[in-house]
Amino acid sequence: MKLTDTPDYVLLLTQISDTYTQGRLQAVQAVNVHITQTYWQVGRHIVEFEQDGKAKAAYGKALITKLAQDLSLRHGKGFSRSNLIRFRQFYLAWPIGATLSHQLNWSIIVELLKINDPLERSFYEQQTLRERWSVRELIRQKESSLFLRLASGKDKAAILQLAAQGQIIEQATDVLREPYVFEFLKIPEPYQVSETQLETQLCNHLQQFLLELGKGFTFVGRQYRITLNNTHYRVDLVFYHRILRCFVLIDLKINDVQHQDIGQMNMYLGYFASEENVEGDNPPIGIILSRNKDEMLVEYATYQMNSQLFVQKYQLYLPEREELRRELELTLLAAKAGDAL
Repeated sequence: MKLTDTPDYVLLLTQISDTYTQGRLQAVQAVNVHITQTYWQVGRHIVEFEQDGKAKAAYGKALITKLAQDLSLRHGKGFSRSNLIRFRQFYLAWPIGATLSHQLNWSIIVELLKINDPLERSFYEQQTLRERWSVRELIRQKESSLFLRLASGKDKAAILQLAAQGQIIEQATDVLREPYVFEFLKIPEPYQVSETQLETQLCNHLQQFLLELGKGFTFVGRQYRITLNNTHYRVDLVFYHRILRCFVLIDLKINDVQHQDIGQMNMYLGYFASEENVEGDNPPIGIILSRNKDEMLVEYATYQMNSQLFVQKYQLYLPEREELRRELELTLLAAKAGDAL
């Protein structure tokens, strides 16, 4: 037997490889922490200089420009005017450096600094940490106005909690979004697709679809067949939620939801609860995704029905950010006025 074939050698090779990989990862993380702390300190020096008397504050924009020139001569790249402005913003946004998690790299921090509203920035910071978003994923969620969509319809306390903690998933309603946004499919308006085509497109872009659904979703299957009295039915998409420990059934509708669609989903939920659930599983969640939703019809059709059944809207393009922001501001203003009474 050759040395390379012995179990002891294979174990040794694995141990060394794992140690090396872990060491490289720790080195990268250490460098990231050091770089982040350095940029924060540079921002602090600039802000403290500006605040030290009226004479220094009067330098204004000229200070950043002059620093960029002189520091670039001393240290080369890395001290452009735009970078110094970011370092200054960094310190102002997180004046207590210890509050910023070292898990966020500089590219993530730059994207967060582009958000002016402190509540919104705080949400994306917490959500990035919770779901370990990459820069690309963070950008996509910002562009799809995730915070504004989740904040829609919440009261002031819930909005503030969302901003401070991110989206905490504890019950079925915590996984819902209104609307769901499928802009990543790049289906131009007003092009019409069939339900089968939409389902296929979502499965072809499963990674982006899972990102839109949120943390905890694992894909089980499409056109999931169930049989009742020799009649076959198919659920468009089936997922399992690791955090809530339950199946999530999704039906896609390109037209308005009808009462029979809601009844059918309720039947699916009953079947999964009785036939598919195993010990430890919680009751399944049903989500009907539709382009449009008649709120009154949904209210009456779900009267005294399964509380785990939801009808939510989806759209194929990015939402109107300003419209969502106005709704959020009105909610906060109304709450402020109520507090003043």
